[in-house]
Amino acid sequence: MENCRTLLRHTVATLAYRGAKAILGAPPAFADFRVSPGSRTPVQILAHMGDLFDWALSLAKGKQAWHVSDPLPWAEEERRFFGALSAFDDYLASAAALEAPAEKLFQGPIADALTHVGQLSMLRRISGAGVRGENFFVADIVVGRAGRDQAAPRKEFD
Repeated sequence: MENCRTLLRHTVATLAYRGAKAILGAPPAFADFRVSPGSRTPVQILAHMGDLFDWALSLAKGKQAWHVSDPLPWAEEERRFFGALSAFDDYLASAAALEAPAEKLFQGPIADALTHVGQLSMLRRISGAGVRGENFFVADIVVGRAGRDQAAPRKEFD
């Protein structure tokens, strides 16, 4: 089980790193960018990602609770996302029992959030505010670093 928790924590750190790249420094208009009628805006996606990690924490504690949050302003959603991600990581780092299978935590909220980070990166490019590509294999991703403060990229490209 310890190896599962370590892998989950590394995945959370990866989400924090990639998420920071996708959301930090976005121009103000990006929050409400809509690629087509009926599609989610970036701020709606970011709010959903915060909800995913609130849910992940509730699952890990054995008290499943899901709710849909109304999006806050972009900067507040950034803080909420990294706060929820950090709270989940803190629980994984603790000695508290994991009340949900690690595989289910990965296939549900974590994998969903990975998809959404990709969506935000793609929407940044479509909106004209793209982020540079990066060789994530060499990125400085560290277990326990789940907040908005991330290492500088090591190898970016256009």
